[in-house]
Amino acid sequence: MIPEDSRFQSDPDLVIRNEIGSPPGLPPGWEIGTPDPSDRFEVARLTHLLRAHERHGRGWAASGVDDVLVEVSEQGLRMRENVVVRDHKGEIRAWGSVHDRSVGRMLFVHIVDRDLAGDVARCCSDVLVDWAVGQARAVGAARGLEVQQIDTGAFADDDRQHLWLTEAGFEKVRTWWQMNRPVTPDEADLTGHPEHWEKDGVVFRLVRRSGSGMPDEADLRAVHDVLEGAFVDHFNSSEETFDEFLFRLREDPGHTWDHWWLAELTDGGETQPVGALVGTVSESSSGPDGSYVSYLGVLEAARGRGVAKGLLRTIIADAAGRGRDRVGLEVDADSPTGASGLYTSMGWQTKYVTESWHRDVTVDPES
Repeated sequence: MIPEDSRFQSDPDLVIRNEIGSPPGLPPGWEIGTPDPSDRFEVARLTHLLRAHERHGRGWAASGVDDVLVEVSEQGLRMRENVVVRDHKGEIRAWGSVHDRSVGRMLFVHIVDRDLAGDVARCCSDVLVDWAVGQARAVGAARGLEVQQIDTGAFADDDRQHLWLTEAGFEKVRTWWQMNRPVTPDEADLTGHPEHWEKDGVVFRLVRRSGSGMPDEADLRAVHDVLEGAFVDHFNSSEETFDEFLFRLREDPGHTWDHWWLAELTDGGETQPVGALVGTVSESSSGPDGSYVSYLGVLEAARGRGVAKGLLRTIIADAAGRGRDRVGLEVDADSPTGASGLYTSMGWQTKYVTESWHRDVTVDPES
């Protein structure tokens, strides 16, 4: 179940004092605190920092206010905690966010103002990392773990971030291709109706909806079970409960129930869920929206039946029918499964590259 109370420590000063035992060495008048999600100016400042971080790392910005609110809103704080560094004028110059993602895995967002001088920027980075390590100990202890992983990301071309993470004890563990595929209007006919179609004994359909418009819980559990089973042997897989899974995906600004599909085998007259695709909407301020493949999984027993390709064709046809011009996804560049070959064969191309960096933190479960 999702905890009613956060597993994190809410006082950033206490976390940092416990971690380093001394003041963090910020310039005079600079302070550590938490952002106020009700203050539109602070939310705008966080959005500015995030977009500048993206522009430097990959050449353009895509995030907006909704992406920030996922991290800092009252609802988000059930599974997250945030820290900011304010300068002597009270302006936020650095922002860290941690997410209690699943057992043993804590995500860490690490953003420092690109306009800061080198020594001050580095000091801000150290504060964010020390705070994240302290939070890792807190959430790991609350879960009764001996080791808590911190999982953070970086753009492949962000040398400043790479240096800071390396010196803070993080290790680059994976490379990810962020891929995009153009969609044309005629591809609306790529499948039968994307809500429900069948090929070679496999049915592809949207999750069922009740009269109230809410999705059928049995279908949602089937999606969760398929994805848990499909990714059990994949890189950095960790167990996530159904409630954690559902809560997290509903937070996504692009979430919509009519982008959740199941693939079922109909062999022998019985239906068996063997594949799932969870999609989201990628909104654009300067053109058509796009679709995004957040999750695509196929159970091992059904591989080779065209399930993954069928699900991808489904979201392409759905996007075309909605007047969208692209479908994006992320693929593990180091995966031995060869999934990237399927994507490239269907027209996906790498748009930019990101990396996963990890640090394991020793936890005292009794603390």
